Amino acid sequence: MSGAFSLLESWQIPWTIFFSRTFQFSRGFYEMQSSTKRQTLCFCRNMQTVTCEVVNASYVPTPETKPKDKSSPKVETIGAFQKLPMVMPSIDMFHSALRKAKRTLPTKGIANIAKRERNRGAKQLDALMKELAVPLRGYIENFPKRMYLHPYEQSLIELTLGDGNYEKILKKVDALRRKVVSVGKEHASLCAKSLSKKEAEKRLTEGSEKLQEIFKCEGKAVDDLLSIAKTLRAMPTVDLEMPTLCLVGAPNVGKSSLVRMLSTGKPEVCNYPFTTRGILMGHITINFQHFQVTDTPGLLKRSDEDRNNLEKLTLAVLSHLPTAILYVHDLSGECGISPSEQFMIYKEIRERFENHLWLDVVSKCDLLQESPVVFITEDGEADHLELAKYRKIGPKGAIRVSIKSEEGLNELTNKVHELLMAQMGRIRSKKIQDNIEVA
Repeated sequence: MSGAFSLLESWQIPWTIFFSRTFQFSRGFYEMQSSTKRQTLCFCRNMQTVTCEVVNASYVPTPETKPKDKSSPKVETIGAFQKLPMVMPSIDMFHSALRKAKRTLPTKGIANIAKRERNRGAKQLDALMKELAVPLRGYIENFPKRMYLHPYEQSLIELTLGDGNYEKILKKVDALRRKVVSVGKEHASLCAKSLSKKEAEKRLTEGSEKLQEIFKCEGKAVDDLLSIAKTLRAMPTVDLEMPTLCLVGAPNVGKSSLVRMLSTGKPEVCNYPFTTRGILMGHITINFQHFQVTDTPGLLKRSDEDRNNLEKLTLAVLSHLPTAILYVHDLSGECGISPSEQFMIYKEIRERFENHLWLDVVSKCDLLQESPVVFITEDGEADHLELAKYRKIGPKGAIRVSIKSEEGLNELTNKVHELLMAQMGRIRSKKIQDNIEVA
């Protein structure tokens, strides 16, 4: 209040004395020195650059906030595929734009017929160009860049659509948009320069036909984008905070049958390899708590470079999602993969994902001998001994089950419940640790 009071007092000072005082420039206002050392404020234009906030009925300068960095987009969490925009088929898109453009009327008040017609033609071509270009730009902006997706969804795009195809289609859509804008502006300009009504009508027809021809030749990019959107939107949604049980094993060992028994998932069950063509999701409810169950394509004994996209999809789930593993073994030989090969696959996956919670299951036990005999090889090497035991009884601690005879299903259900509760504890601990690190 002392500053404001001094300001009011200054109006009573004679002008000759007022201007004879010395002034010093300080942070957006003038500070007047006087013999009584009272400060007088004279507001100036620089005061508008100071940001102030009200604190206890006084003004306190606050530091200027830096603008947000727009160059680093936020990395998406899982669920970006469900946010993809709806894409209209190219033929429907063009005809819809053409109908809307034809409703465009010339500017009111133009008496000359030729001027009115060229004004109408130019405005309709401009409207047609915008009705096509704006949705295309929306697609490009609203389809996320792969590098900012969750690693699991990045893998889904690569393995489902092929490496680089996602970006290639988006580039084609952007090229189509730029071509539409260029041609539309060019023909609208030509129409605006017409010298007669007939010439203006001709320019309008030529421009519309040219844009239609472009869409006919290059509109396949829009249809490809529509197909991509449908494919990605159909991908099962995974909740990173919900414990997930992932069934893994060689092809045709009985994973899908166990998923149908354990959860709400209904995958196809057939007696041939690679029945599962993608990630299939089901759910389990235990004491009003929900858990996820995934059925994955089978794995074969070969290097990662030789694996097909279905096998890589299984590895992507295990690598990027917090899952507990239910590994399924078929020692009956019915799956078409020998126990020896299954053992080698099992050893590789067990070593690669040793930090995952794990449960082993021997399926189709109704087809096995009731009293297996442990076979010891002649040379007695440790690896051979382990393989011999595996051929007869599977891994140590494995649960023997049969969907047909329902043997071991109750035990398996209880063990799965325990495994998922343990997985929930892991997820909660990691979330608490992450919050501590952020704080």
